Amino acid sequence: MKKRILHVVGGMNRGGIETWLMQVLHHIDRDRFQMDFLVHTAQPCAYDDEIRALNSQIIPCPHTSRPWTYALNFQRILRDYGPYDIVHSHVHLFSGYVMRLAWQAGVPIRIAHCHTDTSAIETKGGLNRRLYYSWMKSWINRYATLGLGINPKAVAALFGSTNETDPRWGVIGYCIDPTPFRDEVDKLTVRAELGIPADVFVVGHIGRFVEVKNHTFILDVAAELAQREPKMRLLLVGDGSLRPEMEQKAQQLGLSDRVIFAGVRSDIPRLMLGAMDIFLFPSLFEGLGNVRLEAQAAGLRSVISNVVPEEGDVIQPLVQRLSLNEPAAKWAEVILAWRNTAPAISQSDALAIMANSKFSIETCVKDLEKIYQAQISQEVVV
Repeated sequence: MKKRILHVVGGMNRGGIETWLMQVLHHIDRDRFQMDFLVHTAQPCAYDDEIRALNSQIIPCPHTSRPWTYALNFQRILRDYGPYDIVHSHVHLFSGYVMRLAWQAGVPIRIAHCHTDTSAIETKGGLNRRLYYSWMKSWINRYATLGLGINPKAVAALFGSTNETDPRWGVIGYCIDPTPFRDEVDKLTVRAELGIPADVFVVGHIGRFVEVKNHTFILDVAAELAQREPKMRLLLVGDGSLRPEMEQKAQQLGLSDRVIFAGVRSDIPRLMLGAMDIFLFPSLFEGLGNVRLEAQAAGLRSVISNVVPEEGDVIQPLVQRLSLNEPAAKWAEVILAWRNTAPAISQSDALAIMANSKFSIETCVKDLEKIYQAQISQEVVV
């Protein structure tokens, strides 16, 4: 009989966590595991139709700001759609409440998953935020049967300890599907679709328009690049609450004809292979930065902030780290210097390395299946 897993996420739009979950859904043994998705929105999301086509369910459970209403909805969902063998939560601190509700409902296996280390931000928040942080961590520790993190820092941040001190906590990395990066891509066609001339130098970035992705600094770097290289474009892929503000800033910097706001796209490998020359990733913090794994699979040289975890630097010749304390002018100089040197590795060789690394989808899904099976075999008692 299939083991039934309920993933709890904010919504299945195109983001790092969601894209990883979609790749897991495509590659997991669906004869053994049934994955459904409880989402904290009633609005349609980008991956909903694809999920349903794979015989999984999208189950809305909104009202996270109204705990009692949320609890009633959560209990109803488990009653109407269950029983579930596993509740696997990806909503960071709110996972504490999810774990408690799943425990109350008698779900035997309850997994809290931390995808980024936000401890530095959480501890600097106001009193209410710090109390919430402490409260949710205590509930995760009490009610989760397993905690997973993207790296040891994330594990320690959310669970308060590591698997060296508590066997319930462990690390599982992100992964990418190398298949789309094997496709032949006509660069002239891709660039023409975006209105980019063939001879233009293109710096690309992929990410939600939120503070952590540091779009303000990206535009500052673009302004410095434009002064030094008139034939340049900045390609920004994604959407989010800060996009209007960034569009206004691009106009103020005189970059309206140099910056392309491409919106949310489903063809990221094609854009990386066909449109971008350099990948720019100056995040303020990251769990891992799944998109930069994809950049390496595409053979793109990437200039990234030095706060991004180093375990994602799979192909060292393709990664250049810089401090966020360095001015935008310095970042622009490094990007242009790299532009004028030949790549140290071919795209085909880079892809082969990524395909054989621990970040390959096949490896990651096998690890996740083993984790699920180990938990099931333990016959956890609620």
